[in-house]
Amino acid sequence: MTHWYEGPLAAFDTETTGVDVEGDRIVSAALVVQDSAGGHMRVTRWLVNPGVPVPAGATEVHGLTDDHLQRNGRWPAPVVEEIARALAEQSAAGRPLVVMNAPFDLTLLDRELRRHRASSLAGYLENASLCVLDPRVLDKHLDRYRKGRRTLTDLCELYGVVLDGAHDAAADASASLKLVRAVGRRFAGRLERLTPAELHTLQAAWHAAQARGLQAWFARSGTPETVDPAWPLRPELRTAA
Repeated sequence: MTHWYEGPLAAFDTETTGVDVEGDRIVSAALVVQDSAGGHMRVTRWLVNPGVPVPAGATEVHGLTDDHLQRNGRWPAPVVEEIARALAEQSAAGRPLVVMNAPFDLTLLDRELRRHRASSLAGYLENASLCVLDPRVLDKHLDRYRKGRRTLTDLCELYGVVLDGAHDAAADASASLKLVRAVGRRFAGRLERLTPAELHTLQAAWHAAQARGLQAWFARSGTPETVDPAWPLRPELRTAA
């Protein structure tokens, strides 16, 4: 019997103009598909001219400049539709989608679809249920008392996954996919009997609990930050009447 963490997986990642899912834009994205552990990885990349200036701080992270994106990037509208269709295709094929810190990348994609296509991610997934595996949520639940940060770089180091070219969408997606397999193997006794669909449901509850814990910590420390418990996609903000 092949366990889910040894079988077919896809992984998705974006690079952006910033960290605000409601206002920032996608500048690059990648989808990585692997049919079995150790198998060939098929990579699809997108480069986007976001139509807005890329802040210097964002360029320092991913290296993508305004000039490069204007010369080589495509307009957002067709790109975000291609991405949404590609994710729907993977879901229809039954491949779980690995997304590190899923509420960021998937919510930002959803907002880009609303902005440029007057649609939503859910609209492209009407005939295929999204099944997400988020290594950050999994690790935080399965090893909840471990101290330290849980960024992709930190988790890759902890689980022995090589991350070449961090903050490149394809590199990060590939590493996230390998990381989920590594998490599955390390905690096989707790995960191997669960299906990806069952894990998807559990992760929503785990993330909500993690968010409540972090919110309580912020309250105790006097930090005025709000933690959204929604996973893997934040609900659309309601506009004022």
